Amino acid sequence: MPKRLFRVVVILLCLSALLAGYQPRALTRFSPAEDYKAAVVADVEAMAKQSQVMVDMVFSFGELGFQEIETSKYLTGILRKEGFKIETGIAGIPTAWTATWGSGKPVIALGSDVDCVPQASQKPGVAYHDPLIEGAPGHGEGHNSGVPLNITAAIAVKRQMERHKLPGTIKLWPGVAEELVAGKAYFVRAGVFNDVDVVLFTHVGNNLNTSWGQSSATGLVSVEYTFKGESAHAAGAPWQGRSALDAVELMDIGWNFRREHLRLQQRSHYVITNGGDQPNVVPRVASVWYYFRELDYEHIKQMREIGDTMAQGAATMTGTTVTSRVLGSAWPQHFNRPVAEAMYENIKQVGLPVWSDADQTLAKALQKEIKVREQGLAAKLMELAGPVTDEQRRRGGSDDIGDVSWNVPTVSLRYPSNIPGLPGHNWTDAIAMATPIAHKGVTAGAKVVAMTVIDLLTKPELVEQSWKYFRDVQTKDIKYQPLISPDDKPPIWLNKRTMDAYREQMRKNYYDPSKYKSYLDQLGIKYPTTR
Repeated sequence: MPKRLFRVVVILLCLSALLAGYQPRALTRFSPAEDYKAAVVADVEAMAKQSQVMVDMVFSFGELGFQEIETSKYLTGILRKEGFKIETGIAGIPTAWTATWGSGKPVIALGSDVDCVPQASQKPGVAYHDPLIEGAPGHGEGHNSGVPLNITAAIAVKRQMERHKLPGTIKLWPGVAEELVAGKAYFVRAGVFNDVDVVLFTHVGNNLNTSWGQSSATGLVSVEYTFKGESAHAAGAPWQGRSALDAVELMDIGWNFRREHLRLQQRSHYVITNGGDQPNVVPRVASVWYYFRELDYEHIKQMREIGDTMAQGAATMTGTTVTSRVLGSAWPQHFNRPVAEAMYENIKQVGLPVWSDADQTLAKALQKEIKVREQGLAAKLMELAGPVTDEQRRRGGSDDIGDVSWNVPTVSLRYPSNIPGLPGHNWTDAIAMATPIAHKGVTAGAKVVAMTVIDLLTKPELVEQSWKYFRDVQTKDIKYQPLISPDDKPPIWLNKRTMDAYREQMRKNYYDPSKYKSYLDQLGIKYPTTR
């Protein structure tokens, strides 16, 4: 073979070998899924203004649980325009709905809460107590931000599904009346999640993080006891009366003595919802409403039984009768490991928002106002959290996403739209929720949710792994039993009287994005306003 030809053959063989070794690495590095993720991140960023408008609008509605009328109408209107199929009145709850788009498997459900907190009215961006309307409800839990986040993420994913003909279904739903823990167990019973493969839940927080395994949240059952006696003139013939209020007070006294002999893991609290009509009439009817919290189904059920015994004893002592009704319930939460690990990889790619000096000034001023550590906003991502100890769980509240998590693989994303160190269920927790802090946190969270949906759509093995964990680990020894009975119905009358009292005053403050670039702008608030 001539030398020149030999050299050409050697060069061609070397190039062939190089190409053979290079091509697989190129395909691995530039996979379609990564291209889709980059596209949804760009789309979410481009929709930041739309997200801001949704967050501010829902904040301005400030509706309590079961009365989220304007909120539901507004959010479903946006989804309907985007081509989602809307079903309303889910599980017998007028303000509950689902919005679906796409076809086939996997079915990915995106959920977040929408209700607000009593007496939490507060001007956003003002680092001290300054209510919009004294005594009115407000978003002192930040629930105005989660569904807007999910809508933004869903629209971004939908565009990629259309462009690349990706099979699958996106299903959005609101956590109605979460503050009453009175919605999601009824959704489960109504079959809302029967066809769902994975649930991605979002909840406002002060960092960008997720977890797997048993969470710090407790479970609970919410029960109202109503005593009936006999009225009489409280001065003229009190011996002819049988006071239902006496029964309520005796039950409460009995429960407070019994606390010493309950497990340290329990939490229980009550309010007297009806204490009678006026002092000179022996109360014929009186009611008390309890939350019984514990770490597992059996202990929650046991606490309810103790409560029933206390109520019956109080009725016996006062010559009254007693009935009870369940107003809500929540299982403890358990989140899916494979999906949480996939979500955390996306969290690391997105990272925390870049906070401005104004953002940090508001945060530190509020922390100083309520006398907690002046740490400002989150500067470092939290690690992926695993299962918590019983000691850690004892400090937790409750969320009825727990019922969902025991019926379908579920994870919960916390996104940084609020300020660290706040008490929760309080006017302070509303201050950041219609400011750039909330808007930036929602955009970061929407990127993570959209990226995780892309993972689930393009990696069938991730869905399979999520169900393997659900069946072989999570539910191997624990099976879901609802804390509501087949006869219990959602208490959709709750909060109506309060909203009827304040709605017209609040309506004057509804956000008008056609005139104002932000809710702060509409209210004429300088950002930030501090002492």
